[in-house]
Amino acid sequence: MTAVETQVQYNTTYTVSTEDYMTQEEDWDRDLLLDPAWEKQQRKTFTAWCNSHLRKAGTQIENIEEDFRNGLKLMLLLEVISGERLPKPDKGKMRFHKIANVNKALDFICSKGVKLVSIGAEEIVDGNVKMTLGMIWTIILRFAIQDISVEETSAKEGLLLWCQRKTAPYRNVNVQNFHISWKDGLALCALIHRHRPDLIDYSKLRKVDPRSGLSFFTCPVLCPVSPSFSDIVNTPKPDEKAIMTYVSCFYHAFAGAEQAETAANRICKVLAVNQENERLMEEYEKLASELLEWIRRTIPWLENRVAEQTMRAMQQKLEDFRDYRRVHKPPRVQEKCQLEINFNTLQTKLRLSNRPAFMPSEGKMVSDIANAWKGLEQVEKGYEEWLLTEIRRLERLDHLAEKFRQKCSLHEGWTAGKEELLSQKDYESASLMEIRALMRKHEAFESDLAAHQDRVEQIAAIAQELNELDYHDAATVNARCQGICDQWDNLGTLTQKRRDALERVEKLWETIDQLYLEFAKRAAPFNNWMDGAMEDLQDMFIVHSIEEIQSLITAHDQFKATLPEADKERVAIMGIINEIMKIAQTYGIKLSGVNPYTSLSSQDISNKWETVKQLVPLRDQMLQEEVARQQANERLRRQFAAQANIIGPWIQTKMEEIGHVSVDITGSLEEQMNNLKTYEQNIINYKSNIDKLEGDHQLIQEALIFDNKHTNYTMEHIRVGWEQLLTTIARTINEVENQILTRDAKGISQEQLNEFRASFNHFDRKRNGMMDPDDFRACLISMGYDLGEVEFARIMTLVDPNNTGVVTFQAFIDFMTRETAETDTAEQVMASFKILASDKSYITVDELRRELPPEQAEYCITRMTKYVGPDSIPGALDYISFSSALYGESDL
Repeated sequence: MTAVETQVQYNTTYTVSTEDYMTQEEDWDRDLLLDPAWEKQQRKTFTAWCNSHLRKAGTQIENIEEDFRNGLKLMLLLEVISGERLPKPDKGKMRFHKIANVNKALDFICSKGVKLVSIGAEEIVDGNVKMTLGMIWTIILRFAIQDISVEETSAKEGLLLWCQRKTAPYRNVNVQNFHISWKDGLALCALIHRHRPDLIDYSKLRKVDPRSGLSFFTCPVLCPVSPSFSDIVNTPKPDEKAIMTYVSCFYHAFAGAEQAETAANRICKVLAVNQENERLMEEYEKLASELLEWIRRTIPWLENRVAEQTMRAMQQKLEDFRDYRRVHKPPRVQEKCQLEINFNTLQTKLRLSNRPAFMPSEGKMVSDIANAWKGLEQVEKGYEEWLLTEIRRLERLDHLAEKFRQKCSLHEGWTAGKEELLSQKDYESASLMEIRALMRKHEAFESDLAAHQDRVEQIAAIAQELNELDYHDAATVNARCQGICDQWDNLGTLTQKRRDALERVEKLWETIDQLYLEFAKRAAPFNNWMDGAMEDLQDMFIVHSIEEIQSLITAHDQFKATLPEADKERVAIMGIINEIMKIAQTYGIKLSGVNPYTSLSSQDISNKWETVKQLVPLRDQMLQEEVARQQANERLRRQFAAQANIIGPWIQTKMEEIGHVSVDITGSLEEQMNNLKTYEQNIINYKSNIDKLEGDHQLIQEALIFDNKHTNYTMEHIRVGWEQLLTTIARTINEVENQILTRDAKGISQEQLNEFRASFNHFDRKRNGMMDPDDFRACLISMGYDLGEVEFARIMTLVDPNNTGVVTFQAFIDFMTRETAETDTAEQVMASFKILASDKSYITVDELRRELPPEQAEYCITRMTKYVGPDSIPGALDYISFSSALYGESDL
């Protein structure tokens, strides 16, 4: 505003020149300038105004032209209203001392940009009332009216505009000036009622009776310069300076109250945001602690790899693990997802309210929880693999143990009595024929012994494998195997000793019946063949595919093909016995009925042959039953594969569709949110297919099926994909919610968000929802940023605080909104507290409770530290450090 110098002639004796104050009305009634009534009004009004300030210093004046003559109280008045120190006054009582003090006061007034014309120190010291009143009016203009500003108008015009706006709704009030418009008192009553309706009942006031309104004028609580009824009503035109002095007092009183209320509202808003953020932080800490504690308790259970000794006990462990997968883990998966959502929402709110980012307690970061969860899943996977491996091992052990027992029983049955037989010395009293028979019999036994060597080696091999697989009853197996080996060694020793004895007497004895010998030699291998056939036909087997069972069926068919040839051998052996009987009958030989060369008889051969023929169809039946079981397993494989080959691609497709929706810039964020909610509902509805696949997977595991060539998808793949799909849709919805929250909080339009998204998508060259630093720099340059290395490094610390090397869309949005919007600052909050504290550097408990709602007041009282300073008083609180702490600039 251009400085305007205005000269006001006061009672034709003195003039006052002011800069940037106010322009006087040109239509003043000059005849009334000499009116004593005006002088009386000014004396009373200016005296009251001066006393309202001097009382702050513990003094006052009675006569305005007398009490200012020595200049002391005039200097004190200027110090009180300006808040500044004037030069030290002269203490003498001589006229020149008084003139010096008044000059110091007038010099201070001039230093504030006021030009005093025709007002000298001598007139003030001489008690010139008109000069004194002119000087006081100059002071009022400078220190009470000049700073009033309403809509770029100042001083008188601004004060008049403020009065017009405040009194506009009131009947019988039309403020056009500062004299006639105030004569009936209704304008002043309207001002008071507008701000303090509890003091005046405006409906009872009447324009025709000025006394009805002016009777309410005395209000020292609001205005220490109380107007006089007679001064206003009993003059044709009230004094403008007096009225402006009254009204300026009301302006400062009411404007200060409105400023305090605005400051209190600002503090309440800031404290409410801070309280909500603290609640979310506590909720995050609690949920993170509970989830980490559950993981801590679960991992030792999964790491317990103590194997059970029975198949039933291991299957119970597998059932407990399935119960953990179906019942205990899914709620924790949801808690983990909700924890990430709460964390992202909290960080977004903190950024929007210009607060520092939330840093959880040590070990409770989202990354810490993700690492703990990853460790849990790794242990979980290892535990499942261990369970299945142990079940396979126990199944193998049961099979080997049963096979070991069967072979041991057969061997022990064969060796029963062999040691006693080899230890006999029957050859000492035998005849020649008997000696020869004993020799041939022993040779047949040696042949039989050699044939059983393979079985002993099989028994030892099975025992060794049982030990290697940690069989629980390995001690019994080892003892039995050792007994068989020791017995076998003893049989070898006894056999050699008997042969030596027979060879010594062989020269004493002649030949033996060749037919018995031939029978013995042919019957023994055939008998061994039948023993082996019976052993093979009764042998247990374990297969895992149709191909393996078909291989056994082929081998069995090949065995059956050898039966005709074996039958011919049996007929030939039986023919030897028939030949012996024929010779005996022909030559009248009396047979003892015992073949001296072998313990086998034709009846033994016949019985074993019949046994072999009975075992063949039983073996056929067992193989066919196994074929049926393997076919059923194949159907389970195909059934699982058919569903897995549908569900796997479906999950991948949904992941890609969600990615496309998240980068789509067509439509509003609410439309994107609706689309994502639809996807989420479709995914939830698809859960029944996952549950059905879990059921098929359980049937496969119960059938002990360990591979599936019809699909590349395992249940573990499906589970991981499903959990990733649920997490991705929840995270994407949360990102859109945060974008909506950012848009609404920052006042960003949908077009701006679409523009941000289009820019981001253009420079997201990999189409993965993230930009490399080079792409981000190019994006900023395209949007008009002039970036140096230092400035770009600063921006990267904002959008990538964790130094991951990429910029996400959410970080990009936060940066752009931060560049285009403004939020509350610590300095604004400090300024608000300073207003409530009446410009003090501290604030008291009473002031907080008087200006703020109870909840916010107690919140401040409990968190503000004690104020320490030279002007401190008992109970003073430091609101400056508290305001800094709200925005992370210090610790609460």
